[in-house]
Amino acid sequence: MSTIAFPPYLTDEEIDEICAPLKIGAAKRKRLERMGMLVKLKPNGRPLVARAEFDRVMTGGQVEASSSSNPEIAGPNVLGLKDFFMNRKHGTRT
Repeated sequence: MSTIAFPPYLTDEEIDEICAPLKIGAAKRKRLERMGMLVKLKPNGRPLVARAEFDRVMTGGQVEASSSSNPEIAGPNVLGLKDFFMNRKHGTRT
């Protein structure tokens, strides 16, 4: 059985379909941002959207992640980051 592997970002064709009838990259970026997506720009000026970001917006922020069942794991590791900054040899300490 063959599985289809999707890239981690939306393809240009998928973005074109979402943003139809818009043709200009800047207009597509604005449309996607108004939909609530975090949009980066490719070097050619076309919008770049992570597939997970698209899924998050289209499901109302209810995308099931493997770690989402445990809120301690799903959030950022604040204690680990604080420990990293406190134990490094150079730079400021807070």
